[in-house]
Amino acid sequence: QVHLVESGGGLVQPGGSLRLSCVVSGSGFSINGMAWYRQAPGKQRELVARISSGGSTNYADSMKGRFTISRDNAKNTVDLQMNSLKPEDTAAYYCYVDGTFTRYSSRYSYWGQGTQVTVSS
Repeated sequence: QVHLVESGGGLVQPGGSLRLSCVVSGSGFSINGMAWYRQAPGKQRELVARISSGGSTNYADSMKGRFTISRDNAKNTVDLQMNSLKPEDTAAYYCYVDGTFTRYSSRYSYWGQGTQVTVSS
């Protein structure tokens, strides 16, 4: 019912930029929060940035000032603009959404399939 498709990952030099995009498709649901998480090999999945339905944002400390999350509620998309990338940003990045199935008023949460970001010289 809820499908997330991510794009934009790839290989980039340190100091470079990437823009990740997540498109949410389906019907019968409303979206509350949208977020990006990442997981590096051998590490826990961690929050990168989150944006509420009203547009308020929060970021992990290491990403503040470098990453920007945004959403388009009309298009059901959430983007992550990543600047000044560092090797330690290398990870699989996952889109996340939560919300409500409107007909049944039940909550849901979904993860995207992940897109790999590799920062290396």
